[in-house]
Amino acid sequence: MSPKLILASTSPYRKQLLDKLAIEFEIREPNCDETPLTGESATELVLRLAKMKAQSCAREKQGKQIIIGSDQVCVINNAIIGKPLTRDNAIQQLTQASGQVITFYTGLAVFNSETGCCDVTLDEFKVHFRTLSQPQIEYYVDTEQPFYCAGSFKSEGLGIALFERLEGKDPNSLIGLPLIILIDMLDKQGIQVLSK
Repeated sequence: MSPKLILASTSPYRKQLLDKLAIEFEIREPNCDETPLTGESATELVLRLAKMKAQSCAREKQGKQIIIGSDQVCVINNAIIGKPLTRDNAIQQLTQASGQVITFYTGLAVFNSETGCCDVTLDEFKVHFRTLSQPQIEYYVDTEQPFYCAGSFKSEGLGIALFERLEGKDPNSLIGLPLIILIDMLDKQGIQVLSK
């Protein structure tokens, strides 16, 4: 009997990304406190939260479960930037990002409920922003309203116009789920994407 695959996320973006792999999975809402610990770096934070999210979604007496957890932060000038939530905050974040190189760190965890083994890895992706005028920033924010996206943009939409170039292994990482490395991690658990 093949293991049940679970995505520990209610993010519609992560669901869309995992859908690309054409494998069956279910969604569960993770239950963990996402508050950073005192002195915790951005990379430590995303690795810890990815693991906690995956482990929080395991269900007893449901057989072998392979659970995917992921967490991402955006870092500008060594400061962690969260979701803007408002128009003013989004404008402020993009003004700060203009002409800068922004780093996204994504923690990825694959938890096997049967063995208790949790494979955890980090993906880093850099975004080189164009120098943007205030009217350009406001137009973008009003058009896409990226209020629930770390860094205040949606790279899969008009947000691509904000960038000079992208630097990283997997463009899916920028949206929140690095699929290239996830495929390798699933393969270790006996879930092969390119087979029946």
